[in-house]
Amino acid sequence: MSTTPAIDSCTVETSDGVKLHTKIFKPNPYQEGGEITKNGSWVVVLVHPYSILGGCQSLLKGIASGVSRKGYKALTFDMRGVGRSSGKPSITGFKEVEDVVAVCKWACQNLAVNKILLVGSSAGAPIAGSAVDQVEQIVGYVSIGYPFGLLASVLFGRHHKNILKSPKPKLFIMGTQDGFTTVKQLNNKLRSSAGRVETHLIEGIGHFELEGPAYDSQMVIFIAEFLSTL
Repeated sequence: MSTTPAIDSCTVETSDGVKLHTKIFKPNPYQEGGEITKNGSWVVVLVHPYSILGGCQSLLKGIASGVSRKGYKALTFDMRGVGRSSGKPSITGFKEVEDVVAVCKWACQNLAVNKILLVGSSAGAPIAGSAVDQVEQIVGYVSIGYPFGLLASVLFGRHHKNILKSPKPKLFIMGTQDGFTTVKQLNNKLRSSAGRVETHLIEGIGHFELEGPAYDSQMVIFIAEFLSTL
């Protein structure tokens, strides 16, 4: 029996008037196993990599589709200045935090959900991390390749404290050969983190390799396992 998700498109407007092209991945209503009813109160909101380097929501389609096959609604969107979204991207990602907040609030108001897992990939991870405590319904956070390293911190360092001080449960997924963050840098940062923190290190994998479609199914497994504990 097919478990292909239904995909709808819509426009979400931010507090400063930017219009974001958004896609909703809905579980197939004929999916077997009863997971849709069990997981119906959840939505997984995915935040794409750095806009200025070509990041866009289509990079997260594989993960969103996989999450929906687990019975969860999933939502991707192009941040400001990307694709069909209006506005201009910012260098440090702070304007994009407003995009994440707007999409999360829209999801709660329009998708009959009351719990959000926020997932950020690459530069989307610090942006998402700065939004975690701005929306009450965000229950947990997953980072895929958070750029904690020294060079990346020039752009995104001011985001770090926002996710590290949050008491909400957090999962950090990273390849051990990530070119932006070493395992030592990741561990040093997470020592100061509040609340529950978990890590998944994937041996021998680089930053952009982890973002590629070959690892989408593994990301879905990690996300679903983490969701089941929240």
